[in-house]
Amino acid sequence: MRVGIGYDIHELVGNRDLILGGVKIPHHLGLLGDSDADIIVHALIDALLGAIAAGDIGAQFGVGEPELMNISSIILLNRTVEFLHSKGFVVNNADVTVVAESPKLSKHIQQMRQNIADALMVETEMVGIKATTAKGLGTIGTNQAMAAYAVVSVKAL
Repeated sequence: MRVGIGYDIHELVGNRDLILGGVKIPHHLGLLGDSDADIIVHALIDALLGAIAAGDIGAQFGVGEPELMNISSIILLNRTVEFLHSKGFVVNNADVTVVAESPKLSKHIQQMRQNIADALMVETEMVGIKATTAKGLGTIGTNQAMAAYAVVSVKAL
C-alpha cells in the first residue's frame, strides 16, 4: 500500500466554465488554466503520481502543450490511471477537500464522486469529496481562487 497527497489552486476568472470533479457547475466565474482547470482532478492526479513517485501533473503531461488546451481533466485522470496500472498499481481509495467561497457545491458532490470513481475504476464508496470555505480569508475567501487537496492510497496489483 502506498499513499500520495496532491494540491491544486487556480485563479477564478470570467468567461470560463467552472468544472469541478468533471461536473459543469453554474457560476459566473470559472477556473483559469490550459485544460478545463478542474482543481479536484488535478489534485488527484498529483496524489496518484506522488503515491508511485512518478512526479506531478506537469512532469507527466507537460505545461502549455497545445494538445492540452481546454482538454477535460477527466481524460488526463484516465491516462494517469492507465499509467498507474502499467506500473503495477491500482487505486484503493481517494479523498478530496475543495476550498471555495462560492458557489455551494453540496448538490453536485454525488455526481463528482461518481465521475471520479468511474475514472479511478473504484466503487463510489471509495471516493470522498468535501467542500469548505476559507471564511472570507485570503485569495480563496475573496473569490479570487479555488483550491483542492487530495489524498489517495494505491496498492500493488
